Amino acid sequence: MRTPHPSPPLLAGVVAIALLAFLHTDEIRARATAALGEGMPRREAELARGFVLGQDERIDPRTVEDFRRAGLSHLVAVSGQNVALLALLAMPFLAALGIPLRMRLVWVLALIAAYVPLAGAGPTILRAGVMGALSILAMLAGRRSSRLYALLVAAGVTLAIDPRFGADVGWQLSFAAVLGILLLAAPLRAAIIARFGGPRSGVTGPAATAADGAAMTISATIATAPLIAFHFEAFSTTTLLANLLALPAVAPAMWLGMLAAAAGQVPGAPPEALNALNAPLLAYIAEVAALTGRPSWAYLDVRIGGAGLIVTYAAIAAVAVLAPRVLRSRHLASLRRRRPRRGARSRRLGPGGAVALLLSGLVLAVGLLAAAPRGGDEFPRAAPMGGLRVSFLDVGQGDAILMQPAGAEPILVDAGPPGGGVVEALEQAGVERLGAVIITHDQADHAGGIGGLLAAVGVSEVLHAAIGRRTMELIDESGVSRSRIHAGLVVRAGRLRLEVLWPPPERLMAGADPNHASIVVEARWRGFSMLLCGDTEAEAAPLDPGPVDVLKVAHHGSDDAGLDALLDRIRPGLAVISAGAGNPFGHPTPTTLATLAAHRVQTLRTDRDGTVVVDVGRGSARVATGG
Repeated sequence: MRTPHPSPPLLAGVVAIALLAFLHTDEIRARATAALGEGMPRREAELARGFVLGQDERIDPRTVEDFRRAGLSHLVAVSGQNVALLALLAMPFLAALGIPLRMRLVWVLALIAAYVPLAGAGPTILRAGVMGALSILAMLAGRRSSRLYALLVAAGVTLAIDPRFGADVGWQLSFAAVLGILLLAAPLRAAIIARFGGPRSGVTGPAATAADGAAMTISATIATAPLIAFHFEAFSTTTLLANLLALPAVAPAMWLGMLAAAAGQVPGAPPEALNALNAPLLAYIAEVAALTGRPSWAYLDVRIGGAGLIVTYAAIAAVAVLAPRVLRSRHLASLRRRRPRRGARSRRLGPGGAVALLLSGLVLAVGLLAAAPRGGDEFPRAAPMGGLRVSFLDVGQGDAILMQPAGAEPILVDAGPPGGGVVEALEQAGVERLGAVIITHDQADHAGGIGGLLAAVGVSEVLHAAIGRRTMELIDESGVSRSRIHAGLVVRAGRLRLEVLWPPPERLMAGADPNHASIVVEARWRGFSMLLCGDTEAEAAPLDPGPVDVLKVAHHGSDDAGLDALLDRIRPGLAVISAGAGNPFGHPTPTTLATLAAHRVQTLRTDRDGTVVVDVGRGSARVATGG
């Protein structure tokens, strides 16, 4: 019996769903956000928004840290792996409704088409949707070799949309996860059934679904672990256990969240009942994260380097080829023994074809790893993989410093003057959303661009010292939360640690000199350190953070009687001065430049060199100018 093809009306319906979702993205997303918060405790509500919409910025820091250490962060960040897993787990439900395979596939694609705009429809989410949709096509193709070929086509399509995706860690993890599922899930599933299903043939129903889920989870974990270790120099020893324990609750939590978000689109449809069912599932997943993420031994610092990455994936490739032969015992053979349909080809991938496809995937992965910028005079456009990028943006006579840590949302220190072009600079850097904006002090050259920034770019939080009423109103009107910070507080973004060194709380009182109350931050990324002085000159603040790699010179390079002594203490290798060309203040002053030269500090200035970019990698830093 031939499987019916999707009818033209059905395909037209899929297109209509996607089109309507794209046209009404903001409204749909706002209603979904509200619906996912009704009738649930705050922690579970924010987790639901993270699961369904990728909105993880308001999840409390302790829970975020638990998920990170347990290797469950992918659950609250929309990714190709999440989209693919969600769609694959939908297949049994659709099959239970009696929907034929090809029509099931169309409905899964319709689900993804509706989900992408619901999750924000930004470039990152679009990449996840394309990768997930094409991966579903790959996994549901006839032969395994065809599925692998389709996955490589999926990679090509996403790279054709934007070649910079290749340097994106999320893209690489999505590719590796799906590749791991294609190559490892089948033998793992067979091994699980053989171990727990006994000699019976035709294991079906919940047992088969559980075996599928476990095999996919183990496969994706194995395939992504080397990349995580390479990029983040860390390894979660409990990630496999955490994912397996969370697995039974993940799919129901995703689906209940999606249904609640859908209910929020229908006037009068209460999502509370769905949320009441979902809250215990989300609480269970959070407890799994806490149980498996909080032990001191659950998260280890590791360094495998490029050679170690290649060797590790070569070993995984060898296992993918050899494991089916090892597992082909007599009772496994009896489970697999089925008479092939007339005219059908064997679906087993031969060793030669497997090796060729594995090598193709390995070569592609290595090529993607090489896509990050490396030395040279050309201004880099893509953020470095697994490292930190710091951009001292050329915004004229003002400050705007962008920090992009791998695995976390960017942070912007100051927004430059009005009309300084900070929004355009962020767009050029590929930044769609900021985890935080720090306003060092409320003067036009540092905070003048905040209104336009908040209107154009998503911001999770604004952190500030002393600011005036007008700036407060601009922030509050935008709906962005704000907090006052002072010396002794620490801000984190992934592995980036920002410690506020100045001002002390007593300097925040009204009437204080805004420059002398400007926030000073020490930024640390692994062994790299940087001192950002705002407009607080060394003569006004007793700063002694120890040696640093980069100094952002205070107050655009104005005269500073304390600079000489500060340089003796911190001994920077690079100094950066943010100043506007031809500014009327004479910044940077000859005295400041002479002091830096006397200490043999390499000095770059935005008025002459343009945007200054520092890319920090493993034990090295690269500087580029001219952006």
